[in-house]
Amino acid sequence: MGNNNDEQKKSSTLQLVTSACAALVLGWLVLGTQANLTSAQQSNFMGGSPRIADSDAVSTLRLIFPAGVRSNWHSHSWGQLLMVEEGRGLTQDRGGPLLEMHPGEPWWTPAGREHWHGAHPDEDVLQLTIYEGDVNWMEGVTDSVYNATPRRP
Repeated sequence: MGNNNDEQKKSSTLQLVTSACAALVLGWLVLGTQANLTSAQQSNFMGGSPRIADSDAVSTLRLIFPAGVRSNWHSHSWGQLLMVEEGRGLTQDRGGPLLEMHPGEPWWTPAGREHWHGAHPDEDVLQLTIYEGDVNWMEGVTDSVYNATPRRP
């Protein structure tokens, strides 16, 4: 998403570390599991200490989709939390409208729901994705589906 100079590399590394930390915290909040628990630092919380749950089963990825690139149709056995960090993306549930995604908007796809996501035809997108379990990959998204007119939710 730009030139690969030293400042961008440092910024990208910092963004990656920050996003990974945020993803782990968000995964803990979403999952709420009670396995392998340890206490968080008390001084940062009121009324007690939350416990950090094991997150080994949670996958977190930051994917850069170049303009025009999209995933195949797929579903997740647990569900998927997706958020655009930079650029504009597109997503669609099977049978639903094509939707445009913007930075800072979380997208939750429930378990078993067939969907796809990717970049806008004219703009790269950086997506943070969090999921647990298996991904069931299906057929590719046709150009006619991808090039439909998106709408804002």
